[in-house]
Amino acid sequence: MTSEHHGAWDEGSPVPLYVISGGPGSSAKAFNLVTLITSRSVPEPAMQPEQAAILAMCQYPLSVAEISAYLSLPFSVLTALLSQLVEDGRVEAIAPVPVAAVPELGLLEAVIHGLRNL
Repeated sequence: MTSEHHGAWDEGSPVPLYVISGGPGSSAKAFNLVTLITSRSVPEPAMQPEQAAILAMCQYPLSVAEISAYLSLPFSVLTALLSQLVEDGRVEAIAPVPVAAVPELGLLEAVIHGLRNL
């Protein structure tokens, strides 16, 4: 006895990635794998599921690489989705701190030593 589900989701015909990302004309901003993404709004029912998932998971900053891995989306598709979310003001993209902006270890040790002597 076989059970047929009329109108059930067909796993064999996924949505093409260019549909999810907004097509070939979408303008992706400059993101890299370590750019941090933080939500600035909550998901809405009318949103694409992928964009809603990004908003839900980025309540705390996550890197583009982590989001890509969690959603199993290629980097190019994810950056197109993120670009739209940034343009809509729904997420904030935070550039990583450049290595040159991080103080040297010797300076940090001197500050800690000075604080201990207070």
